[in-house]
Amino acid sequence: MGERLSTLFPVVLLILLAALTYWLDRAVQGPAAQGKPVLRHDPDYMVDKLLATRMDVNGRVRDTLHAAHMVHYPDDDSTELTKPRFMTFGQGAPMSITANHGLVSSNGGNLYFRGDVRAARAPYANNSELVVTTQYLHVLPDDNIARTDQPVTIQDASMTIDAVGMELNNETRILKLNAKVRGVYNTAAAGGAGKPDKGKR
Repeated sequence: MGERLSTLFPVVLLILLAALTYWLDRAVQGPAAQGKPVLRHDPDYMVDKLLATRMDVNGRVRDTLHAAHMVHYPDDDSTELTKPRFMTFGQGAPMSITANHGLVSSNGGNLYFRGDVRAARAPYANNSELVVTTQYLHVLPDDNIARTDQPVTIQDASMTIDAVGMELNNETRILKLNAKVRGVYNTAAAGGAGKPDKGKR
């Protein structure tokens, strides 16, 4: 019996040591290390005076993005912008958007502008320049849509409108206002600029 115990003792000791090592490793690493490694939200590269250009399938410029400073984060593949200026040249009239800050999603399908946002659509046909000002604007460049749920002011040569929440489709030229809509219409200016399309700006 004694010989058998002496033979098993080293095996039991090794098992206990392995279990203790495993426990200590888990205790030191903590819960986050037990699953998928968690990346910190630290930048991997920065760019000053950014200029990015996107082309369509025919090689024409579709949109451009300028920024005084850009910071990229690898954990979520997002990009933060300082003093961004976005220009889009879709099927509708060209539109420029400026703001204090911007954020680009990982796939570039969403642009978020914050702080003194100004979106200006160039005049076309008999329609004057259209200017939208707000503190937040969400842009879907592939769909030519700009929207916000914040207070917004829309101006052109013939009208000034204040509202809360807006969606502008620059391709169809349809402007939707969500709530608390108040406006002033200048008939004299409208006569000089031409009559606006019904439901379209």
